[in-house]
Amino acid sequence: MAGIVVIFDFDKTIIDWDSDNWVVNQMGITEVFHEFYPILPWNILMDRMMGEIHSLGRTVEEIAECLKAAPLQPHIIRAIKSSHALGCDLRIVSDANSFFIQTILKHHKLFEYFSEIHTNPSFVDEDGKLRILPYHDMSSPHGCNHCPSNLCKGFVIERIHASVSELGQKRFVYVGDGRGDFCPCLKLREGDFAMPRKNFPLWDLICSNRLLLKADVQEWSSAEELEKILLRLITTMSGEDKTSSQSPSFDSDCMVRVVPIPLHDAPRKALPVPH
Repeated sequence: MAGIVVIFDFDKTIIDWDSDNWVVNQMGITEVFHEFYPILPWNILMDRMMGEIHSLGRTVEEIAECLKAAPLQPHIIRAIKSSHALGCDLRIVSDANSFFIQTILKHHKLFEYFSEIHTNPSFVDEDGKLRILPYHDMSSPHGCNHCPSNLCKGFVIERIHASVSELGQKRFVYVGDGRGDFCPCLKLREGDFAMPRKNFPLWDLICSNRLLLKADVQEWSSAEELEKILLRLITTMSGEDKTSSQSPSFDSDCMVRVVPIPLHDAPRKALPVPH
C-alpha cells in the first residue's frame, strides 16, 4: 500500500465547509466582503479581508480560535488516520491558505499525517496582520485555461508525479469537490481514481467530460461515504498491485456527456448577507 498517494482538496472535502467563508462570516466582515467581491480575484480578496480584520483590532490569535471552533466530521478523521496507517502517502492540494489549513489540522491532531501541503502561502507581517499570497508567481502565468491565476492544481499534480517517480510505481487517488479540482483529475493516469463529491462542481464537470479522464471515477456524498469508499479503494488497489489483476469496475452515476470545458475557473459564490 506504500505505492498509493492520496491527494485531498481541503475546503468542502476534508472540512465540510469553506474556510475562507467561515472566517469572513465569523469575524463579522461580510458586508465589506460583498463590497470587494465583484472586483477582486478570490486570492487577492482574501488577503484584503485579512487587512479588514486587522483594521478592526482583531488579532491573528482570534482568527485561529475562529477556525478551531469549526466542526470536522469524525468520519474524515478516521479516513485520514486509517489511510495513513495502511501506508498511503497523504497530501493536500488546496486553494485555501497555509495558516487556515495548518491551524485546523493541528487543532485536530492531523497535521503529522500529511507529507506535503500545497496551498497559497501565508504569514504574519510586522504589524501583526495575516497576509495571504498566491501559490504561483503572478508575474509568470502558469498558462492553464482551467484554473485561477494564483493556483493550478494540475501543475501541482505533475510536480508530485515527478517527485514520486523515482520511488517506483505510484497510483493516485484524488478527492475533491470544486471546479479547481477538475484540472488535476485530468492529470491522473490509468489505474488512478478520481473521487468527486456528488452534485458538486467537480462531479458535474467530470460527468460532462467523462471521456477526457483516464482515471476511474468513484463519487461520494457524505463524510461517511468518503471514508468507506476511500478505504475500499486503497484495499482493492493494494490487492491489484500484488496480484497484477485488472482493475474492478466501480459504479458511477455519471452520464457520459461531452461538452465544452469552461475556459476559466468560476469565482467562489459570494457569501449570503446575514439578516
